[in-house]
Amino acid sequence: MRIDIVSIFPGYFDALELSLLGKAKQRGVIDVRVHELREHAHDKHRTVDDTPSGGGAGMVMKPEPWGEALDSVLGTTEDGVEPLIIFPSPAGEVFTQRMARELAQEPHLVFGCGRYEGIDQRVFEEYAERGRVRLVSIGDYILNGGEVATIAMVEAIARLVPGVVGNPESLVEESHEDGLLEYPSYTKPALWRGRAVPPVLLGGNHAAIAAWRTEQSIERTRRVRPELLTSEQRGESRGRHAAD
Repeated sequence: MRIDIVSIFPGYFDALELSLLGKAKQRGVIDVRVHELREHAHDKHRTVDDTPSGGGAGMVMKPEPWGEALDSVLGTTEDGVEPLIIFPSPAGEVFTQRMARELAQEPHLVFGCGRYEGIDQRVFEEYAERGRVRLVSIGDYILNGGEVATIAMVEAIARLVPGVVGNPESLVEESHEDGLLEYPSYTKPALWRGRAVPPVLLGGNHAAIAAWRTEQSIERTRRVRPELLTSEQRGESRGRHAAD
């Protein structure tokens, strides 16, 4: 998978050199390229923003640097590959684990990190007409720019690319993979500060362990994110509590 990122703060993405993603990049499993937007602003101050048309607070990122930067990135794509351009935006569709799995199938992603009051709308329109564009939000809150959101999405997506995570089976049981939150995890010692590992996990009965983990996932989801439960799971949860 190739990932291009355009930003005025390329240093943000040094974090992608760490841990599993950094190792995957070294092995060539993923190819991450970060581009400085200001290299495509040609005035003395390398200006990338201006006052909003119609007035209002803040500044808006200019279309000219973005157009030049994206044209430069798209001009290096492989033959037959149509990149998907993603702009992190609170006005976009919400990023989910399902979307992460979908995007992990893409051969080439391009992230455009906006700042200030956002990017001139004409940039989105231009590249939507020429290819594929998605505005994506990582939650109902506002960040100073798209860099943090891009790092979160890149990590969620890239770890699903085959060869990035050493044990692929570990991806299956995580929160949101099956629509539920993940069950609690424990390790040695069996007793710590008077708190014991649940006995079922120490008994060696794998069927009982699997059943316990499923029950714990449903119960945790019921407490924290009940909207994620199916009607059948809600019924099971209510039944258990009625019997308690």
